[in-house]
Amino acid sequence: MPRTLSASDMVTPGSLGPPPSEPTDSEQAGQPLLDGALSSASLDTLIQHLVPTTDYYPEKAYIFTFLLSSRLFIEPQELLARVCHLCIEQQQLDKPVLDKARVRKFGPKLLQLLAEWTETFPRDFQEESTIGHLKDVVGRIAPCDEAYRKRMHQLLQALHQKLAALGQGPENLLGTDKPVSYRTKPPASIHRELLGICSDPYMLAQQLTHVELEQLRHIGPEEFVQAFVNKDPLASTKPRFSDKTNNLEAYVKWFNRLCYLVATEICMPAKKKQRAQVIEFFIDVARECFNIGNFNSLMAIISGMNMSPVSRLKKTWAKVKTAKFFILEHQMDPTGNFCNYRAALRGAAHRSLTAHSSQEKIVIPFFSLLIKDIYFLNEGCANRLPNGHVNFEKFLELAKQVGEFITWKQVECPFEQDLSITHYLHTAPIFSEDGLYLASYESESPENQTEKERWKSLRSSILGKT
Repeated sequence: MPRTLSASDMVTPGSLGPPPSEPTDSEQAGQPLLDGALSSASLDTLIQHLVPTTDYYPEKAYIFTFLLSSRLFIEPQELLARVCHLCIEQQQLDKPVLDKARVRKFGPKLLQLLAEWTETFPRDFQEESTIGHLKDVVGRIAPCDEAYRKRMHQLLQALHQKLAALGQGPENLLGTDKPVSYRTKPPASIHRELLGICSDPYMLAQQLTHVELEQLRHIGPEEFVQAFVNKDPLASTKPRFSDKTNNLEAYVKWFNRLCYLVATEICMPAKKKQRAQVIEFFIDVARECFNIGNFNSLMAIISGMNMSPVSRLKKTWAKVKTAKFFILEHQMDPTGNFCNYRAALRGAAHRSLTAHSSQEKIVIPFFSLLIKDIYFLNEGCANRLPNGHVNFEKFLELAKQVGEFITWKQVECPFEQDLSITHYLHTAPIFSEDGLYLASYESESPENQTEKERWKSLRSSILGKT
């Protein structure tokens, strides 16, 4: 019989000291850019380091790190305006006559920066004013080479397509269908069971992977920063982030739904033999998720089987071959800050880097733990140093964690989708927490006074019985 994971098991701060950074070529106009090895600088200096010149282009890692973290100090729209202003000022793009040779050295670098920005952080360009800044600065260099205007058109076209795709968020994936919560067991005539739709554990693991990757596709890297944003003491206003973590929150809700769906499917059958078969089926699904690299679905299944209404079904668990389940529990054991899981995740990440097939590229981390790691990194290190400089060393570690996740979420799912299964996963009615307990007590009678009192209370509140 499984043990129930407590909330404290799930909230263990990681060891998140920033990795050593290698020195970079960080001198601009004869001034040392950063203190030491890319550890801190003023916001103005960091912005300047983002701006390309005729003979300088920032490293890709720097672009991602700064664009990710800068929104803690300055809104993306304002940052873009400042970058465009610096480009115009430094390259003298406001002059009546342009130095065409100079512009032809600078132009491709500017367009490359804008391409990287719009590709990685497309939501930064949802407002018309940001598009206006792009058109203005590129319009100034276009007379020197018409290819710049054509490239800008392609860039904007790709941006609009990306924003349109992201607009179809997780909440829109299933149209108007809404999940329903059961408070009591429905009549057998209207209830459908997952095993009646998919009895192959490997197939279900594949379809769960489909759902996971589709949900992940909508999460932007900026949501990880915006989820934990605090007011910058040196900023005049707080960035407006209240409505900008919807996709991240939707993914957490999906995890919770899968937990409850697993528990519902186990508690629904009237006979313990059938319940035991459902448990063994989910154990096999969880094992297949582990083999695929889908750790989020794996943890949701284990969490669902560890919910108290399921774990208390002793007569049911007595009929289950639990050896495989205990192995999976061991892999996801929270002991040592989930050290076993972290080792398995590193193995999956390495397999992804050396993959010979699209299936080997799949890495879907246990998302709640990733969020907690980022939370503790944010809480454990200040955004600014006492001298007012931005603590860039902290954001290098943040970018490392988020960047790895972004790589994983971009993997195309190699499995053929079965719409009947994914539709069921999204829309099948699930028990509320009270409904789970009531179904559990109806399946196996309460064993102690606490359970008896809870059962009596539930029967009274849900069924109107005493």
